[in-house]
Amino acid sequence: MSTPDAVAAQHGPGRAPDGGLAARARALTKAYGSGETAVIALDAVDVDIARGRFTAVMGPSGSGKSTLMHCLAGLDTVTAGEVWLGDTEITGLRDRELTRLRRDRIGFMFQSFNLVPTLTAAENITLPMAIAGRRPDGGWLDQVIDTLGLRDRLAHRPAQLSGGQQQRVACARALLSRPELVFADEPTGNLDSRAGLEVLGFLRGAVDDLGQTVVMVTHDPGAAARADLVLFLADGRIVDEMARPTADAVLERMRVFSGGNPRC
Repeated sequence: MSTPDAVAAQHGPGRAPDGGLAARARALTKAYGSGETAVIALDAVDVDIARGRFTAVMGPSGSGKSTLMHCLAGLDTVTAGEVWLGDTEITGLRDRELTRLRRDRIGFMFQSFNLVPTLTAAENITLPMAIAGRRPDGGWLDQVIDTLGLRDRLAHRPAQLSGGQQQRVACARALLSRPELVFADEPTGNLDSRAGLEVLGFLRGAVDDLGQTVVMVTHDPGAAARADLVLFLADGRIVDEMARPTADAVLERMRVFSGGNPRC
């Protein structure tokens, strides 16, 4: 059986065998501006996101890590190349089709939580499905709520919840539709260390216990260490990857790519 390191050696950084992929991109290029003033945020990136795994994306500021997530999620258009969610190529979809795909097949978690302040936790969790005119699966809803420890907070509004509890609500909202892929953009960035560890534990549990696929952009080596695989970006390219990461190993790798400053 191939080890993750052996697979990486065979297929290149960010590449995996063509089975069991939640998402993939080929020659993904994103440029802002044109002509001599163009800024290349992503430079012909090839990447595979394995289904049922937790992938972290790290890189120095300006390396393209958030742009990569936005392009994979269909939140931003690409300049060149192709992106697939499962077997669906999303680079050719119209805006309405992209909106439906993001709503039905992708979950999102953001640093700012993005909860509606006038709604209860329960209403925030079910809001996207309500907007889509869909009823959540009651059994799955209960499982997500109990997994995230929100049973006694469902009637509370965001202002009545701690930061960690608000992010748990955001996590439950992202998981409720059983998305093929959950994107988490700096999900612990606005949390203290204890709450951040809780949220990372819930994301890890979503992969291990609920069978989800998670892609997380982070600047924190400790957060990246909770992932199965870390992808390192520099100058718009995937320059390395690390299976079975540890915080110390990630920090050391980041020092190499950041010119001695590990902050992403």
